[in-house]
Amino acid sequence: MSGRHTAATLRDWSRELDRVGERLAPHFPRIEPRQRALGYLRTLLSDVERKNGWQMAERLGDANPYAVQHLLGRASWNPDAVRDELVRYVSEHLGDPEGVLVVDERGKGEGE
Repeated sequence: MSGRHTAATLRDWSRELDRVGERLAPHFPRIEPRQRALGYLRTLLSDVERKNGWQMAERLGDANPYAVQHLLGRASWNPDAVRDELVRYVSEHLGDPEGVLVVDERGKGEGE
């Protein structure tokens, strides 16, 4: 894959994640948790090897995991509504009435 194609693909992914953020925005009454949630989502989808609080905070540019912990444990937002919105998004973009999603915790697909 050429560098040019990779850069274009990354821009497309970034724009699409911004669209996801717009869909999730109504479920966050304050902008700070809304922005933190989008950063958290970007980090979950990133190449960060271990998705723990410290590594995620580092990727987000934080000195410690307190902001991520605050988002997950104390910030005001509706996790059920966010989950439901993400399910709708995934269904709209990847859904197939006959499809099945298989998650491999090792991060590898079958046969790899």
